[in-house]
Formats: sequence, C-alpha cells, structure tokens
Amino acid sequence: MGELAALFQRFDWYSLIDVAIVALIFLGLLYLARGTQAAPLLRGVILLGVFLTILSSFDTLPAVSWLFQRALPALLLAIPVIFQPELRRALERVGRVVQIGEPSTRHAADADHMISIIALACQRLADRKHGALIVLERATGLENYADTGVKIDAVITSELLQNIFFRNSPMHDGAVIIRHQRVLAAACILPLTSSYMSDRRLGLRHRAAIGITEATDALAVVVSEEHGTISIAHNGRIIRRLDAARLEMILRAFYQLDRRKPPSRLTRSLRRMVGLRADSATRADSATRADSATRNDSQPPPPASSGAPSGAGPSGAGPRGTTESKTVNE
Repeated sequence: MGELAALFQRFDWYSLIDVAIVALIFLGLLYLARGTQAAPLLRGVILLGVFLTILSSFDTLPAVSWLFQRALPALLLAIPVIFQPELRRALERVGRVVQIGEPSTRHAADADHMISIIALACQRLADRKHGALIVLERATGLENYADTGVKIDAVITSELLQNIFFRNSPMHDGAVIIRHQRVLAAACILPLTSSYMSDRRLGLRHRAAIGITEATDALAVVVSEEHGTISIAHNGRIIRRLDAARLEMILRAFYQLDRRKPPSRLTRSLRRMVGLRADSATRADSATRADSATRNDSQPPPPASSGAPSGAGPSGAGPRGTTESKTVNE
C-alpha cells in the first residue's frame, strides 16, 4: 500500500503524457489490425505477453523468468515477420503525402469526366454480363502491377474499356490500371486476398479487387460476369450491388468532387432567421402600401372645372365616381 501511495505521489503531468502516448500507440495498433487476420494474432501476442510478465514477477519461478528473458528478443524479431502486411500498410499511410488545399479546376474536371466514363462503361458491361476489373491508382504507385500486364497508355474512353473486357478479347481476364485519367495497362495480375470471404459466390475478380486494396490505397471497380452486378472495393472492404448512379456518387466522394455538404444547425438557424426577417419586412411593406392606397382612395375628388359639362359631377361621373362617393360616405 505504501508503494502504491509513493507511486501516486510521483505521478505528475509528464507521467500522464507518457501514459497517454503509450495508450495511443496501442490504440493505433488495434485500429490498424481491426478487421484483418492480424487482429486475433495481436490479441494472442498481448495475452501471451501479459501472462509471461505475471509469471516472471514471482521470485519462486526462476525458470519461467529465465525463459521469458531469453524468449523476448526472439519475440521482438518475430513481430515484424508476423505483422508484415499490416506494418507495411501503416508505413504507407504515414509516408503518404497528404494533399493540402483543394484540387485545381482542371484536375477536378478531368476526374469528373473519368468517373462518368467508368460508370457508363461498367453499366454497359453489367448489362451484357461481361466481367471487368478496373483499378484506379491514387497516392500509392502501381507500376509493379502494371509491369505484369500489357502497357497501353491511352486516353480513357467507354469504348476502349468495353473492347478490353469483351468476352473474346485476349486482355479481358486481367485488370485495367488507370493513372491520371489514362489507361496505363491491361491484363494485369493482382494479388488475391487471403481473408475469409463470407460469400462463396465471390470469384477471383472480387478477391483480386480486395487484395489490391489491402496492399495499396487504390480503388477497384468490379463487374461480375456471372451476376452482372457492380461492386467497388477500398481498404480491403467491398460494396456490392451498385448501379451506375451509385457508383458515380461513391467515386465522386472518394475524389472529393461533390463538396456540397449539408448545412449545419447554426447555418440553418441563421437562414431561418433571415427568412423570417425578410418575410416580416415584406409583410410590413405590403401593409404600408395598402394603407397608402386606402388613404389615397379616401381623399375627395378635385372640383370640376367651369368648362366641364354638367353631367361630369360626382353623380354623373360613371362607375369611378360612384365608387369614390361610396368610399367617402363610408
């Protein structure tokens, strides 16, 4: 109890920052391993480390302490080998250059044109049940995967994509890699995912799409040859059963082309207040105009000139004179 009290007495702001940094490191590791095969492995390593630490703390178990001290260096060397894909992905995220500011107008227009072409081509391929696998390169380069296929380096068009993935085409089995709104290569070989697939109906195209998005930050669009459905994969996850409109919307979201965000509560409140004030001002202006018109109508008509005919008085002025006389009498 005295040791615990002494520990709390030495606890200061630097100790709190130290504990927070360690907690953030473990939280980041758990976040990177979430949804992957490394999650149960990481839990097993943590539980094993905690168990061996507790056993080695007993002075009556010298053999266990010796074993833990000798096995710790080997365990530290085995961790990079076991978690190699996850560590590689984490290092790529750290080293990835973050784009600051909004993209240029020309780049946004080119990306918008490319997305429309891809959505149109995928819809036509899905209607004909022609399988397709289109990979969009982003920050991580895909040159090593493009070297496994046939270099094309052509401007992207819907007709070009449909011809590449035509059923009797010699390049329809592989993947198409797109870089900077151009078709870089076709018939490319991609790595397959080793994760468990809950749906057994997913073929090699879907596994390759998930595999390339696990290894890189690319986007992969898949058209199923068997079912004629469109899917998109990113970061090891896949969204299935899309149409052309939803595919185009998702691609725009990834490329940050649709910046029309819903207004916040403060913005909506200000707009409502401005609308109410404008409505009140409009009503006040209308009431003022109506009051002015009523006052003008209530004034008596000017006297008739001496040269006017005898029937031009209020009694013989026609409909206008009758209306004015009624207003005055009222």
